[in-house]
Amino acid sequence: MSEAQQIEPEQIDGATAPSERTKVRRGAGRAVYDDRNLAILDAGMVAHVGVVTPRGPIVLPMAYGRTDTDLFLHGATGNDLLRNAAGTDICVTVTLVDGLVLARSAFHNSMNYRSVVVRGEARVLEGDAAVEALAIITDHVVANWDTARPMTDSEFRRTSVLAVSLAEMSGKVRAGDPVDDPDDLGTDYWSGTVPLVQTWGEPITGGDVAAGIAVRPEIAALANQSTR
Repeated sequence: MSEAQQIEPEQIDGATAPSERTKVRRGAGRAVYDDRNLAILDAGMVAHVGVVTPRGPIVLPMAYGRTDTDLFLHGATGNDLLRNAAGTDICVTVTLVDGLVLARSAFHNSMNYRSVVVRGEARVLEGDAAVEALAIITDHVVANWDTARPMTDSEFRRTSVLAVSLAEMSGKVRAGDPVDDPDDLGTDYWSGTVPLVQTWGEPITGGDVAAGIAVRPEIAALANQSTR
């Protein structure tokens, strides 16, 4: 069944869109409105953050982290996007590409993917709440907050931390084969998928690291592991 043919139900697998503006309309049969979205966030590493500024809208990629209730973002205090985001409605998206979907006709080419959209007001975090959020963001990428050099007070002062509630979150997932026109079935054109697989390489020690300093175990453990 193509996206255009899919019915747009109010509920998907018993879950309801958390708000009208997060309801998936196009391809609604691929919508995800439950805790599977948390797994997509856990598998991702880069979020694209959209903010409306006085000079127009801007979208930037950022590292992120999460709890069960909030998503955290951070950057320099001079970051124009973060300054304008504070106290305003923003949109955060995370997308994972799992492969190419190649149909007999290029019109029906697609991708297998997992994606999440989060909408909500960005709240500024300070003090212990900001420190905790920074640890969560760091450990989401690689769990070395506790083994790296602690941040200094000066570094904290130069860092802005925002939180966005996960209350308005929806996902969309595509998996499986191409959907070809019935008239194309049985023709001599190839149709199928090409999976996308990414892995971490072996850590490369920086040229200014003193001899004898070993790669920390949590970093060494990334080698040859899937990038989620």
